[in-house]
Amino acid sequence: MEKYEAMEDIGMKERQADVIVIGGGLGGCMAALAVAKKGLRVIMTEVTDWIGGQLTSQAVPPDEHQWIERFGCTGTYREFRNRVRQYYRDNYPLTEESKQNETLNPGNGWVSRLAHEPKVALQVMEDMLAPYVNSGRITILHEYKPIAADTDMDRVQSVTVQHIPTKTTVLLKGSYYLDATDCGDVLPLAQVEYVTGAESKSENGEPHGLEEANPLDMQSITHVFAVEYFEGEDFTIEKPAQYDFWRQYIPSFSTLPIFSWSATDVDDTETMKEFTLFPNDKGIPSLWDYRRIVDPSIFEGDLFNSEITLINWEQNDYYIEPIYDVPEEDRLKNLEGARQLSLSLLYWLQTEAPHLDGRKGFPGLRLCKHVLGTEDGLAKHPYIRESRRIKAVYTITEHDVSKELRGEKGICQYFDSVGVGSYHLDIHPTTVSNRTFYIPNNPYEIPLGALLPVRVKNLLPACKNIGTTQITNGCYRLHPTEWNIGEAAGYLAAYAILHHVTPHEVRENPQHLEAFQTMLEEQKLQLHWPEEVVEQAKIR
Repeated sequence: MEKYEAMEDIGMKERQADVIVIGGGLGGCMAALAVAKKGLRVIMTEVTDWIGGQLTSQAVPPDEHQWIERFGCTGTYREFRNRVRQYYRDNYPLTEESKQNETLNPGNGWVSRLAHEPKVALQVMEDMLAPYVNSGRITILHEYKPIAADTDMDRVQSVTVQHIPTKTTVLLKGSYYLDATDCGDVLPLAQVEYVTGAESKSENGEPHGLEEANPLDMQSITHVFAVEYFEGEDFTIEKPAQYDFWRQYIPSFSTLPIFSWSATDVDDTETMKEFTLFPNDKGIPSLWDYRRIVDPSIFEGDLFNSEITLINWEQNDYYIEPIYDVPEEDRLKNLEGARQLSLSLLYWLQTEAPHLDGRKGFPGLRLCKHVLGTEDGLAKHPYIRESRRIKAVYTITEHDVSKELRGEKGICQYFDSVGVGSYHLDIHPTTVSNRTFYIPNNPYEIPLGALLPVRVKNLLPACKNIGTTQITNGCYRLHPTEWNIGEAAGYLAAYAILHHVTPHEVRENPQHLEAFQTMLEEQKLQLHWPEEVVEQAKIR
């Protein structure tokens, strides 16, 4: 599919649609799709030339829960997963065994039941939007970022976006505005009340909250890259400018350098976890097949000369400083720092990383530039775990999802649920306190109240920027949940327009809430977990 630059007409100063979606990641794409399915027009912007966010431009295979093959996601997310597998069956020379495998995992990576190439995800996402793009209901503006917003009291009047390569600006006007950016970039522009970083224990009573809130204590970002390996070859890159710094850097929560095959177990700080690069017969976990996205054994012939894996490890989590709500020079410095960290990790792997037999370095590692569509082999955009979060009508806290805190009460069920999800409370090292933890949780629901700003009436979050705390963001940030959030937000905006009500009125009015939830179920959004999961969650 083309990127529709011809349709964009970057010389046009103003464009209008029923709904404006800023951000073309998973949440943004599904929000746009939901709006279009209800017969309305939508303009969606995206900062890169690839839609799809986490799955494509950020190169993160889907993190999913144990029931994903049967239930626990929206119908469109299941359609996406089915389409990815079918894409391989239709277009790749699979072995007969792989063709018949209903749960085909293209890369056989152990992080996901569907580890696959970002370009395949991109193609499938574009195909899912194609009918509505081609009919004119969805217009995609690639390589645009929000730079300003006009507001009047509790309503957004317009959002101005800028074409990154040419600096041309376009004024976007709609009835509703959905912020689907990875950092919640529209929130400060539109003067929407929001929270960043770590809350204090006193704010929400969360046991893992800080003693004192720190808005700049945000989760790390990661600049993912793809590599293949050829034994006996040498593809060592030029020594990165910041290599000496990163080579000796020791995180505050560890006694070892960041570049090491050992890491502190976040569940038991007295225990060290040991890793190595490749699978072995010594029982030491390998990181190579962790996020492997190409496994040549599933193909006939020699389509791929090597396995391909994505490097998104603890060793290239960047948590020196945050990248938003800081001066622009600091934002750019830290984005480059994350990039330098990843390149330095690659250089360390190529030159110094210990083998199990005592040798050092794997010079046969080669950056796969074609896999991520970039000249340097790094993802088009860093993976952002934590966004600005709206101050919401309802804030999801640790008490809603923690298995220990919920106890025999099990899953927290909401009267206004708009979806479901499940993942552990997974907090990567943060930028100030460097805290990190991994807390068992119950499967969860997504309350509509968490999608409603406390004041603004026509802006909705459609990504990782809903009303969570930093802690609960740790589980609500994953692929299927972001997808569900965006889809629900899109349908909410459409419902509000078609029924001449505000999203807040939908929640407050029992008749509208019932009608809206019925609409979601008709569109195959699962609002509650099956009884078998509900009962299982009550067992301690």
